[in-house]
Amino acid sequence: MIKNSAPGVFEKLSDVLLDKGLIDEQTAEQIALKRLKTGQDEEEIIRTMRLVSDRELIEAKAVYLRIPFVDLEDIGFSPEALSFVPRSVAEKYRIVPYGFDSKDLVLMVAMVNPLDLETIEFIEKKSGLKVKAAMGLKKQIDFFIREKYERERGITSEVSKALSERKKDEKIVVKSKSEKVSAEAPVARIVKTILEFAIKARASDVHIEPQESSVRVRYRIDGILQEKYLLPRNVHDAVVSRIKILSGLKIDEKRVPQDGRFFFSVDDKDVDLRVSTLPITYGEKVVMRLLQKSQKVPSLPDLGLRGRALRNFMDAIERPHGIIVVCGPTGSGKTTTLYSALNIVSTSKVNVSTIEDPVEYQIDGVNQVQVNNQAGLTFATALRSFLRQDPNIIMVGEIRDTETAELAINAALTGHLVFSTLHTNDASGAPPRMIDMEVEPFLLVSSLSCVVAQRVLRRVCKDCSELVPVDDMLESTLREALGSIYDAVVDKWKKEGKEMMIPRINGCDKCNKTGYFGRIAIYEVMPITEKIGKMIIEKSPASEIQKEAMRSGMLTMKQDGYVKVLEGVTTIEEVHRVAEY
Repeated sequence: MIKNSAPGVFEKLSDVLLDKGLIDEQTAEQIALKRLKTGQDEEEIIRTMRLVSDRELIEAKAVYLRIPFVDLEDIGFSPEALSFVPRSVAEKYRIVPYGFDSKDLVLMVAMVNPLDLETIEFIEKKSGLKVKAAMGLKKQIDFFIREKYERERGITSEVSKALSERKKDEKIVVKSKSEKVSAEAPVARIVKTILEFAIKARASDVHIEPQESSVRVRYRIDGILQEKYLLPRNVHDAVVSRIKILSGLKIDEKRVPQDGRFFFSVDDKDVDLRVSTLPITYGEKVVMRLLQKSQKVPSLPDLGLRGRALRNFMDAIERPHGIIVVCGPTGSGKTTTLYSALNIVSTSKVNVSTIEDPVEYQIDGVNQVQVNNQAGLTFATALRSFLRQDPNIIMVGEIRDTETAELAINAALTGHLVFSTLHTNDASGAPPRMIDMEVEPFLLVSSLSCVVAQRVLRRVCKDCSELVPVDDMLESTLREALGSIYDAVVDKWKKEGKEMMIPRINGCDKCNKTGYFGRIAIYEVMPITEKIGKMIIEKSPASEIQKEAMRSGMLTMKQDGYVKVLEGVTTIEEVHRVAEY
């Protein structure tokens, strides 16, 4: 993310900090007085006094000097830009080439000292390009040089080769579907490098998005999209064609969306990639979802279920019949929770069948069916077939319509255990949503045994996070949100003779400077008690159902998140990011 300088002129660096509210008038006067007495540089005084973080100081300095500031963690970089500046030059002058404008022949670089005109002039002569300098953080620049030049040598050289071949032959695409692309071709190696990084970075999705003058490659890592590459616009068609060939898609069809799949292997890891193409303004966008075939199904405690919530959920799945519904938006981990439950109940003594879209994990002993709408295999039609297959346990990937909802309820009423998912914000919203699908309330109460709602948030990186004391404002917020649970947590800290602490992120090489590594879920588990059942029959609003569930001991997702913060698992910012709805 690049921030342009604020309008106006500031006479001193401390004026910028004052304007941003980072220091007060009294502190600014202290800085001025110390500068007069010692003759020290103002920036050095501010650093010595430790008034602000390095990032805040550098951002303020950029505003003071009226030059752009670039956050290298939040932007993608152009492999082509790296090719203009050798690593030795980048290390010597502490500069990072991160972008290239092929139209105006401008090279964007981040520098510790963007006012170093001699270095800028040297880079312009060496590259033959106009240099646009921005201020960056020293720590980020050092990491970028070490990480990018080492890791990206492959894709940088292949991009250069692909562009060279493009100039020789404007059609760097395969002319027919049957024609093979050499595994040694530069474009094939670009795709290979993109996928290898995805696997090593633990990405769940890869987005390849054509833009007006470049191609943006983003990875969804721990649930957050991160821009990593900016490829030249000229290689887009070739890269998409390569992916289409691997996926068995039509290369010459660019007007309609297409779906396909292929397998990829790196370091003995087999990955199943589900590919989707979509025509957008500047060409075809490609999204690839990565599903590791060897990935083990996690246990419920590993996912984040614990305490009363875990007991209530286990009570529900140990019953021989009833419906268990898991709620949340797309990407909230609902299917993974259901797989963990199936892994517990699936034994040689029961017949388990699932209908999914798509099948994400393969579980031994479970009959897994994938939706095929074109062939007429929907959730509803599969569910009808399951009931003639002598099942004990059924999983329906999603209740989308009235027909599927009624079939699931009938299956539960006739002695089957049914698992499914629903798109609602919280647990208390599931019964009203199913009633909106024209399900009879008395049938719903008779069949529904438990509703689970969840979100997925990022874990703090254990290698670089640190614990800091809880301030008074946060303590008040936590006390109000958690009530008696807060007292129990405080007692635990007191018994251990420690001050109550919460995690603060820093960032290191392991977590790619994000401060987070891995994910965990926050849950609310609502068993259908007699009182809640009566409220469902009376068609009470979701807010009233939630209040009754909380009186019965249910933790909301936000409360569960706060507990995980106090346990040192995640941060307050993460809880607010995913649990504010």
